[in-house]
Amino acid sequence: METEVKLAFKDKDSLFKVALSEDFRKFLGDSDPETMLLENSYLDTTDMKILKRNASVRQRHVKGTEDYFEETVKFRGGASGGLHRRFEWNVRHEGKFSIEDFKSLAKEHGDPVKLLDIVFDGVENDDLTVLCFNSFQRTVYELEYKSSKIEACFDSGLIKNSDGSKTDEICELELELIQGDEDDLKELSGLISSKFDCHPLDKSKFQRTLELAKRG
Repeated sequence: METEVKLAFKDKDSLFKVALSEDFRKFLGDSDPETMLLENSYLDTTDMKILKRNASVRQRHVKGTEDYFEETVKFRGGASGGLHRRFEWNVRHEGKFSIEDFKSLAKEHGDPVKLLDIVFDGVENDDLTVLCFNSFQRTVYELEYKSSKIEACFDSGLIKNSDGSKTDEICELELELIQGDEDDLKELSGLISSKFDCHPLDKSKFQRTLELAKRG
């Protein structure tokens, strides 16, 4: 189960003020931050069977210290007050998305793979098409807060519709609980919210990208 908090900022400068502050840096672990470009394509059937099941399928090209492709399926869960909980499976795989390959590789990662049978019920590989696309820069810090390990992702970029006439800015901080207590995650996000100009964000990047794509 993926557990994370999303916080939205008005612009990139406001976002990265957090990373430069002592209130944030005192929780840094030993590893150096890593910056990468993430290019994301979201797949579904033309009648959006997967979305209607409260699921999403993403293919991601990661361009950073490493260059690789990652596939992700998210299922069920929900968001409230910026706190997101979802079943999630991540696998490294290059090439056309294959339901069979994903299920096989997902056995060693994440949540119960039997749930993937629900996500892909009645869906064939050739049924899948790209619904929408976004790209953004991510800078990742590893934090140690109380008894927990938390990954802080500073995301900045732009969502565009098909002809580029409509845009929506990505300026958000994701705090993901890697190990430990959910209360620590909530407490850290509350600390950041109290000191910086931001607000909880319940919409995912996929939801925002899809909404913009539907607007033409």
